[in-house]
Amino acid sequence: MIRISDTAIDPEGELAAFRRNLPNTGAIASFTGIVRDDGQTEALTLSHYPGFTEKQIAEFVIQAKMRWDLHGTLILHRVGTMQVGDPIVVVATGSAHRRAAFESCNYLMDRLKCEAPFWKQETVGGETKWIEPRAQDRNDLDRWSS
Repeated sequence: MIRISDTAIDPEGELAAFRRNLPNTGAIASFTGIVRDDGQTEALTLSHYPGFTEKQIAEFVIQAKMRWDLHGTLILHRVGTMQVGDPIVVVATGSAHRRAAFESCNYLMDRLKCEAPFWKQETVGGETKWIEPRAQDRNDLDRWSS
């Protein structure tokens, strides 16, 4: 499932529902990204191109399923303006074994962080600026190409 929404994400409820839908799965790995409190960030605003963004993310899922034997995937992503402490993204994968669950969840998050078509702005000190993936984010993604 892929869902992009401007409404709040309930990570615990969504993950519980995901788990219930995979009764014969041996491993579920998940990641929840949260607007961090770095002492400066006031808000984070994300926008996207509806339809296109979901299509791109679906391609990431297809590629993950070609690498690992997955029983299910869950990708939830917020758009709009979020405050410190708000969940931004939830990624979960289910498989028979832990390694596939861990690696596929990590892979999908790396793809989302660097390649998903979201436009991100951060508000600090009343000023809003565009933000891009960091060099470390790109390095994390590069490890999947080998």
